Amino acid sequence: MTILTDTYKLNNGVRIPKIGFGTWQIPDGDVAYDSVRMALDAGYRHIDTAYVYGNERSVGRAMRESGIARDEIFVTSKLPAEVKKADGVLPHFEETMENLGLETLDLYLIHAPWPWSHAGHMRMDEENLAVWREMEKIYASGRVRAIGVSNFDNLDLKNILHHAEVTPAVNQIQYYVGATEPRNRTCAQSHGLLIEAYSPLATGGLLGNPELKAMAEKYGVSTAQLAIRFCLQNGVLPLPKATSREHIVSNTQVDFTISGEDMERLNAFDDPNPGSHNPSQR
Repeated sequence: MTILTDTYKLNNGVRIPKIGFGTWQIPDGDVAYDSVRMALDAGYRHIDTAYVYGNERSVGRAMRESGIARDEIFVTSKLPAEVKKADGVLPHFEETMENLGLETLDLYLIHAPWPWSHAGHMRMDEENLAVWREMEKIYASGRVRAIGVSNFDNLDLKNILHHAEVTPAVNQIQYYVGATEPRNRTCAQSHGLLIEAYSPLATGGLLGNPELKAMAEKYGVSTAQLAIRFCLQNGVLPLPKATSREHIVSNTQVDFTISGEDMERLNAFDDPNPGSHNPSQR
């Protein structure tokens, strides 16, 4: 096995590859198709997309035409954050499945606890519970192997946990060196949820940091590789995104160990890119 096929075990027993290929901000069409094909060629077996990314069709086509068996690829997509009524959940799930060309999905997430236009400024506890009950029905049908949430803070998550029949398997949050969301992470992990890290490179904001660059050079790796390895050593699942073959392959080469002393430094790091940070996550 390699780091790309090593797995975490979700709280329902489903295995999920420890690194995923993120497709946020990758435009639909040739760019998304080529990026996913290159990722699969490089050994990725975990692809993360979302309805709102607008690239599900290209992602699905790339997976189907890769020649890799469906059961060897773990696929995640997300319910749009704007869907906060029960009757909107199943139609959007059906559209995602049609876009991807799949009969079953491996992981389906509520993309955010509020519509993006109200990000971080609105509590929608009852609406999220109504949506979660519909997610549970899809899970019970067997058409998705696990369900979870994204961008949920500890209060949003506790609201679900206190009323759910099915505990979320994942909380996918913005997570990187200097922004590790201790309150949200602790809440999720204490209830058996896996933390997934989108933007593990702070949307590129880490790459020019001189202190991180110096530490990476000590290990003979890139700053991006150091940042991805940091997530893994904290038991977090990183979702790096890239569109060039060079970067896609480079992001897989994280088979090294950051020392305990350096992990302490990284875990105490100040946010090097606060402007990219989701303000609702603490």
